[in-house]
Amino acid sequence: MSIYATLWHLQFPRDGDDYVGCEWADVLAQGVPAHIGTPTPGYGYESGDPYEAFLPPAPRIESGTSEDDLRAVVFVVSTSKKGTTRSGQEYASPLLVLTGAEYAAMPFQVLHDRLCTALRGTKPRLVLEVLGPYPTTALVFEDGSRKPGPPITK
Repeated sequence: MSIYATLWHLQFPRDGDDYVGCEWADVLAQGVPAHIGTPTPGYGYESGDPYEAFLPPAPRIESGTSEDDLRAVVFVVSTSKKGTTRSGQEYASPLLVLTGAEYAAMPFQVLHDRLCTALRGTKPRLVLEVLGPYPTTALVFEDGSRKPGPPITK
């Protein structure tokens, strides 16, 4: 059984920057309910949280806690592998991990920017797409580097 529930599944630019002809990656938001990892008699972890090594701390379960509250939201590319030597529930290379409270308070544009930055990795950010004589394009990056873009197709 998985500790995750898919909240949404969207496409983002594979390399973090959108341009004509870019490739796309399927990104999933995987929610972890607030009660996951809290001490539960009979499940073998009465005294400890088996997910504390790779998830934010579980929130205190109080009378005002809703069943919709989340402990964490883990963002992964759909091809990400789940299961590590540490835990079968851990994603090997998540793009981003937020607490449920951070996710609930974050405007989508900020989340989008953070996910695109994670997808981009150490590559410079695209700042300009030049549409040349049909069908040529060029991509210009924040460090001044350039590369030919994909040809425009009709």
